[in-house]
Amino acid sequence: VPSSPTPVPQLLLPLPPPTAAAQQLDDLLADLGHMQSKLVAAGQGAGVPGEPSPSLDNMLGSLTRDLQELGITAAPAGICAACCKPIAGKVLTALGKTWHPEHFTCAQCGQELGGQPFFERGGQAYCEEDYHQAFSPRCAYCAGPIREKVLTALDQTWHPEHFFCAYCGKVFGDDGFHERSGKPYCRQDFLAMFAPKCQGCEHPVMDNYLSALQGTWHPECFVCTECLSSFTSGSFFELEGRPYCELHFHQRQGSICHGCGRPVTGRCVTASGRKYHPEHFICAYCLGQLQKGTFRECGDKMYCQPCHDKLFL
Repeated sequence: VPSSPTPVPQLLLPLPPPTAAAQQLDDLLADLGHMQSKLVAAGQGAGVPGEPSPSLDNMLGSLTRDLQELGITAAPAGICAACCKPIAGKVLTALGKTWHPEHFTCAQCGQELGGQPFFERGGQAYCEEDYHQAFSPRCAYCAGPIREKVLTALDQTWHPEHFFCAYCGKVFGDDGFHERSGKPYCRQDFLAMFAPKCQGCEHPVMDNYLSALQGTWHPECFVCTECLSSFTSGSFFELEGRPYCELHFHQRQGSICHGCGRPVTGRCVTASGRKYHPEHFICAYCLGQLQKGTFRECGDKMYCQPCHDKLFL
């Protein structure tokens, strides 16, 4: 039996593990910090300087010192980029910095961005709506911000569904568009409104054309107005702004020889309202050439004086 006395065991109260104590401290500091921001905001909204801030800071400082004396150390999670104060509790990391969740806000409208997508511009964070309103390209038609697909045309930006024909309103397909005075048009409307019209068929002239009679023509439309034959000789006659072949031009002019039915282009004999080539102004009976003033007419035919007397007297 040993003679040395056996020490009596002492009852030790369980201490919370350091990690649990640190977590409790973090939660407490976070609640106090959140309360401080609310009190400051309420004081500023009422026009009164936020007085609770120093007392809360003192409370946080004294609480931290007391816990340190007990051997419990709560290291801050970081320094808030907005208020430059230590972050104890929930921390938000964004833009390469740490923030109190309530201090990470939109640079334009001030709403908290912790639980929603945000955009960065120039080192500042923006909510989706304010970012598009401030920085997204504008549609040339509706002037609204373009949030997704952007179409660039005519040195401007457009919503794809807003880039359409200025006349009929149809969205352009694979045929593309034509421009006139800064406005886009589909091919059909552009040709109908601005392309020169053929003087023959009045349809737009798109490819090969002829310029004649102060107008534009499809080659296949530049034909005789009367017989619709093309001018193979390369020449035509004009009457009242329309093209004619030689025969029908003289018919319209009344300069067709009554004897041969061909146009009279040189010397002409006019008798009884009709025109003749001189060599075709002959007696209907003896076929001798007549002289103006020495013929007789009977039954729409011309006779020399002897033949007329022989036949009708």
